[in-house]
Amino acid sequence: MKTLLTFALLALIGLLHLNSAANQGPGSINESCCSNVTRLAVPKGRIQNVVRSHSKCPVPSIIVTTVCKKQICLVGSWNWAKKVLTEFEKSLDNKKSPSAPFNTLPC
Repeated sequence: MKTLLTFALLALIGLLHLNSAANQGPGSINESCCSNVTRLAVPKGRIQNVVRSHSKCPVPSIIVTTVCKKQICLVGSWNWAKKVLTEFEKSLDNKKSPSAPFNTLPC
């Protein structure tokens, strides 16, 4: 009986370890990588956040998060996307939230 209980506990621990290893936490490479990119110009008032994808991602992209919490992956080499990223980063200098013209429109 003890052998069966020990085996069951070991199997449970193994399954829990396998499950926890499969999920990656916030900020992981997979979370900040895009598989599909587009050239969709998002109005600046609808942009809440702009970040560059992780350098190890297979597709270089710029990730825009809208005020409605939708994430849009833009082509990383697209001049419009690079300009928006630069403007967004400048608007954050010495501030905690983006300044106008970003994040001004409702969802």
